[in-house]
Amino acid sequence: MSEERGRRDGGTGGFAPGDAGTETGATPDASSSVPRPSGKRAVRRSGAAQTSVSTDVEGSRARRSVAESADRPAAQKSENIFKRLRRFFREVIAELRKVIWPNRKQLTTYTLVVIAFVTVMTAFIFGLDLAFAQGVNWLFG
Repeated sequence: MSEERGRRDGGTGGFAPGDAGTETGATPDASSSVPRPSGKRAVRRSGAAQTSVSTDVEGSRARRSVAESADRPAAQKSENIFKRLRRFFREVIAELRKVIWPNRKQLTTYTLVVIAFVTVMTAFIFGLDLAFAQGVNWLFG
């Protein structure tokens, strides 16, 4: 990849700092204005539930759980079991409507593929079991 870029941009081989010029539409790494992620989580400093900023893991978990429970509405906490079950089943039905169901031909094809695969694997495992049983019987008499 870098050899192709080097030939295209003047033979630098992709190692010069400004090899990705304005012809390609790319910006060099030195002038990139977008900060790259460091892989570390940023400490949250907003919210009334947090009183102090600490690097302690247990303290941040406690503050996070307090902040999450404060965000939850009071009506959701006091729903009875029947309302929650009804909402659950409504959401399940809504998700099932989003599924792209296979037609009859696809269903037949998939079913035959699964049956053939299970048959082949069953025969293979049966053959291994029979071979090991014969080997153990021959070895130990």
